Amino acid sequence: MNTDVESGLNLVKEIHELSNGVDGVDKLVCPPFISIVSVAQELDGSTIQVGAQNVSSNADGAFTGEVSTSMLSGLVSHVIVGHSERRALNDETSERIATKAIATAEAGLIPILCVGEDLGVRKSGEAATFVADQLEASLVGFTAWNSLIIAYEPVWAIGTGESATSKQAQEMTAVCREVVRKLSPSAAGSVRVIYGGSVNSGNVEELLERPDIDGVLVGGASLKADEFSKLIAAAGTN
Repeated sequence: MNTDVESGLNLVKEIHELSNGVDGVDKLVCPPFISIVSVAQELDGSTIQVGAQNVSSNADGAFTGEVSTSMLSGLVSHVIVGHSERRALNDETSERIATKAIATAEAGLIPILCVGEDLGVRKSGEAATFVADQLEASLVGFTAWNSLIIAYEPVWAIGTGESATSKQAQEMTAVCREVVRKLSPSAAGSVRVIYGGSVNSGNVEELLERPDIDGVLVGGASLKADEFSKLIAAAGTN
């Protein structure tokens, strides 16, 4: 919950200016709902795509305050579903997130499905089992494998300044890929698995060198145009 319409527009304009010449990488910004129309208009025809931070699984109806896929169609290409903050603060279950992912894909949009463990699970040594179970539960009924991005985001590394080591990130993104292989063997190599959790210009290259990390989901660093542009440039060379 950062930026208003004006500051959000200024941010994406600067990001566009700084990263416009970077090729070989997919670029995406996910502004708050109030800014999506303005940001989409500003970036129309650019190399930067626009996504939403959440969506309702309901097509329409009396769901005050919710936003449906039909409202987003034509404005965004991607939707984040199951972000750890929504799981924790809005009591979103994996079952509910599965319905959002399905609705997103059925609308022709790409769900960015987030999974990850908290510090207690990490310390218990059960991170791999936890994330595998969470991801599988979040994909119940999902079949649009050519329209899916999985984001592994360890909760203990989000906004804390602590990042998983590239080895830890690789281990867990590999777990995510194995879940896809279990559910749809032919899709395991094509589904993108990305890492999110205190990504910055100091660790992004090492993360992107890992074989099962196809990109990054950027948090705080995306609010600084120069830093975010450095990440885009790094991704463009990996």
